[in-house]
Formats: sequence, C-alpha cells, structure tokens
Amino acid sequence: MNITRENIDELNAVVKVDIAKEDYAGKVEKILKDYRKNANIPGFRKGHVPMGMVKKQYGQAVLVDEVNKLLQESLNKYLTEEKLDVLGNPIPKEQENFDWDKDNYSFEFELGLAPEFDVNLDLEKPVTKYNIVADEKMVNDQIESIQKQYGKLKTKEEVEEGDTVAGTFKNEEEGIEKETTIELENIKGKRNLNKFTGAKVGDTITLKTKGLFEDDHALINHLGIEHDKAHDLDIEVEFTISEINERELADLDQELFDKLFGKDKVKTVTELKEKIKEDAAKQFQQQSDQQLMNDITEALIETTNFDLPKEFLQKWIRTVGEKPLTEEEAVEEYEKSEKGLRYQLIEGKVVNDNNLNVDFNDLKAFTTDKIKQQMAQFGQMDPSEKELDDIAARILSNQDEVKRLSEQLMNEKLLEFYKENMKFDEKEVTYEEFVKAIYK
Repeated sequence: MNITRENIDELNAVVKVDIAKEDYAGKVEKILKDYRKNANIPGFRKGHVPMGMVKKQYGQAVLVDEVNKLLQESLNKYLTEEKLDVLGNPIPKEQENFDWDKDNYSFEFELGLAPEFDVNLDLEKPVTKYNIVADEKMVNDQIESIQKQYGKLKTKEEVEEGDTVAGTFKNEEEGIEKETTIELENIKGKRNLNKFTGAKVGDTITLKTKGLFEDDHALINHLGIEHDKAHDLDIEVEFTISEINERELADLDQELFDKLFGKDKVKTVTELKEKIKEDAAKQFQQQSDQQLMNDITEALIETTNFDLPKEFLQKWIRTVGEKPLTEEEAVEEYEKSEKGLRYQLIEGKVVNDNNLNVDFNDLKAFTTDKIKQQMAQFGQMDPSEKELDDIAARILSNQDEVKRLSEQLMNEKLLEFYKENMKFDEKEVTYEEFVKAIYK
C-alpha cells in the first residue's frame, strides 16, 4: 500500500491511496474459507461447497467490503500520523469505469485543510464588560414582593386598585368556564382596570381577551385554553366575582428576616437591602458573563482574519446529511454556518495554545460542585463525600452528560482566561440599562 499527498494550495489537498492485491488478498481468502465452511447450498453437504462457487457467489462483495475497510483504516491512520488538521471529512473523488476485476486499485480523496492563523486578544476596540447592580427601585420592588408573599389576605366587599380578585371566566361558544384568581396589577390597560374598580362579589364583568394581560400566555392559566390558542385571542368573556381580597403587607421585622435568611443573619432593613443587592448581583453575574462571552466571540470573529476552503466545505455539506443538498442549498447552509466554524477554529486555537484542556479530575470537581448547588436548593446543605461521589459517578457514566458538562466547563475556563488576558471597557449598569444596551 502506498499513500501520497498533493497540496493544491494552503487550504486544499488530494490524497491518493494505492492498494495492491497483497494488501487484501489474505483477508478475503480467509473470509471466503469461513463462508465455505458454513454455507448451506442445496445439493452440497455443509463444508463441501466448491470454492469456485463460493467465490462466484460472495467473492466480489467480500472483496469490496475488505478493500473499503482497509481504505478507511489506512486513510485515518495517515491523517493522524501526518497531523493534518482537516475540516469536514475527506471527499472521495469520482472515478469513471472503475473496475473491481483488477488486482490493484487507486483511490483519491479531496481534503479541506484548516488555516494557519494567530489570535490577538489585545483588541483595538475593547469589549464592553457589564457589571449589573440592583438600583433602589429594584431593591424596593423586591422588598414589596417579599412583603406581599409573606403578608395576609383581608377579605373586602368592593374592588380597589391593587386587590386580588377570585372568580370564574365564561364563554359558552368557546367552551370556557374556568375558576381563577387575578392579581389586578397584572391587568393591562386603564379601561380594563376601571371595569373591576368598584365591582362587588356576585357582579359580572364583560372583558375582551385581546390585551387583557401584560402577557398573552396568562390566558392559558386564567381561561384554561391551549398555548396556540392564547396568541392573539380576541373574544369577549364574562368574569363573575366570587371573592375580593386585599393583601396586607408583612411587617419588616426580625421574625420575617429570620424566615428569609436564618436566625439573626439580617437584623435591619438596611442589612436586608444589602442582602438583596448581593443576591441580585449573583443572579445577574450569569447574564453579564453570557453577554460578555457573546461579545468576545463576535469581536474575535471580526478581528481574526483567515481564509477557509470554501468550495470544499460547500461540496462536503452537499453530501454529509441524510438527504443530499443542491448546490444552492449547500451555499446557503455554508453561509449560515461559516461564522460558527470560524469561532470553532479560533476557540480551538486559544485552547491548544494555552493548554486549557478539560481532564477527568476537572470534570469530576465541576460536576460535584453542580450537584452541591442543586442539593442546597432543596435544603440538603451538607451531603457526605460518598453521596456526592456516587451521584457524580452515575452522571459521568452517561456520555451525553459528559459531553454537556465538558462543554460547560470549557466555556467557563475560556471565559476566565479571557477575563485575565483581555482589556475591557467596564460599565456599571442597572438591569434595565443592561437590557436596553443589549437589545437596542
């Protein structure tokens, strides 16, 4: 067997694999002998079928199968030994009038090669790094939400703004009859709120569903309808009031603080506000980190220039799926995936150049930490080492979970590396300002 490579240019090459009879003949002969031993052909005793008949019936199929196995094994070994960084998979070149009756064969494969490039983390225009903080309004809103959650309901005779109203929605034509409870602060529009204000137990209000709630999805629970039906639903419904309640806010006292955070962890409203700010900062960190990673990715794609074997990749895309694509479909698919491929190459370069690989010990520690976090949410604050090890072992025995967790861990390692090695334009913003900046 002989394998040679011709480099067409820096990004494209052709590999030629020559296979001689002596490379495959022994294996083919052995398999045919095994076939002969076990063949059941009418007119012949088992194991006494003439070899010529076995070869005639099975010879070429066995030959083709063995040559293809040998071809794939030798090609994969060659790519590994030569340390060729290929994109996609080798594409076999078509050969007209290929003759399997010959003794020696030649096969050619097109290769798309990964480009050589450097990644510069010292960007001319630094990426913005958002530090999200809870403003006074958010803290006060959170305190009010806590007071409502731990407060008491006081029954009333007449509806006022901010009340909680229980009742039944009805629409005979649509088959709607659903008991529900509505927080009036979730009702949209002054006109709708005015219909509730002043109403009493037993009163029936006629409402239009379109624009009734801040979010159309609220109709699913309040009317008992399917998800697809909730969007742009525009019908009249009757709502008959069965109960009116005013929520009395809980006092901001030590009893409430202890319920929320444990005994004597928080003792004053000032400490409560600081605690809310700390917790909010932790929650916002994940969002700001995700946005930072997105912005770094975009910046590196924009500033790291290299060519790709475009025509090869389009050709490969045409053949790689279950259903072959047309030339136009392959071009469209390539354009959709090009940016992702570019960052995949950039990320691989950063990982390899800086030894950011994930090993099993890293993955086990990462998995164990995730397990601890989940258990803490359910009140299990001090699990044993054996319990953690057993759960981690079960999770890491699942290859899909290993892949998912490895990707998460690598993402965290990359982000940490970028934070340590890149300069940023840091901005402290409220959550509202962050949302406006991102979705402007």
